Amino acid sequence: MDKLIQAREAIGALDKDIAALFEKRMEAVRIIAEYKKERGLPVFDRDREDQLIRKNMEYITDEEIKEFYVPFIRDTMDISKRFQHRILQGANIAYSGVEGAFAHIAAGRIFPDGNRMSYPNFRAAYEAVEKGECDCAVIPIENSRAGEVGETLDLLFSGSLYVNGVYSLDIRHNLIGLKGATEGDIEEVISHRQALDQCCDYIRSQGYRSTACENTARAAKLVSDLGDRTKAAIASRETAELYHLQVIRENINEASDNTTRFAVVSRTLSKEKRDHSIIVFTVPDKAGALAHAINVIGHHGYSMRHIKSRAMKDLKWTYYFYVEIVGDLQSSRRGKFMMEELSECCDRLKMIGTFDAGRKI
Repeated sequence: MDKLIQAREAIGALDKDIAALFEKRMEAVRIIAEYKKERGLPVFDRDREDQLIRKNMEYITDEEIKEFYVPFIRDTMDISKRFQHRILQGANIAYSGVEGAFAHIAAGRIFPDGNRMSYPNFRAAYEAVEKGECDCAVIPIENSRAGEVGETLDLLFSGSLYVNGVYSLDIRHNLIGLKGATEGDIEEVISHRQALDQCCDYIRSQGYRSTACENTARAAKLVSDLGDRTKAAIASRETAELYHLQVIRENINEASDNTTRFAVVSRTLSKEKRDHSIIVFTVPDKAGALAHAINVIGHHGYSMRHIKSRAMKDLKWTYYFYVEIVGDLQSSRRGKFMMEELSECCDRLKMIGTFDAGRKI
């Protein structure tokens, strides 16, 4: 009996210590949540969680109880995430378009607790963050079929915001219409010009007329408002649900590899270590200037995932370069040396962001 009492007293004392440590841990979680809100970072990071679990498992020396530690630490992390979600509920996320647009969908998947704020165009969404109206913006930077989004790259070059994440969204085009409508009922298809082009084989095979609209979400809303069974839109499943329409035919786009990459931009650059960096620069107008800059990057052992040139709006026949580099330029001496040397051969050089590649939403 004495051993039982002693054991219970030991547990009571340990529970008191655990409660105090829990408070300290949650204060640290609060700081992390505020950091993420300021930089436009999502709460959930599966890779980070898996790394922490593997690391923490090494602290358990008793093999018999090690298997019970995994659910314990997972429950602790789940509580931490719920607390972060509560803090981040007030975060305002800017996007371009209307409800149901792919940017709206992307913003919701990256920030499920954020307040999504609609803006008429990319610049307005970007400037909403610069002005402090929103905490971050989710804007497209590239589509696998249509190429880069030039307006976004121009904003990243000339603006003051930083990229703190890049996420890939698979674009699935569906034929959507009024509930009860069938393929045989449809006569006219309405959607964004790009969506119509990507589904042209299907539209042609069905003999439908096509009408261009500002974007896929507005097309869906128009079909819903018209209430005409002969009209359909091309849009996502989420958009169909939003406007109380049904999916008549799934995945009608010609190519299955249609993906858009969205960047999350905010006012502060994250200091977390990432596997990719983004820089923009200009070079002097002389022979070999660009080759020299590229050689500097390669000389320091970095490879370029993307390099794109864009005409500068304020200077005729002058270009800037947008470059995604494999590696973290912030946390290594090698990266800092490379940026220092690169600055010597570039007229303008700016570090605009970091991200982990391969993040899908």
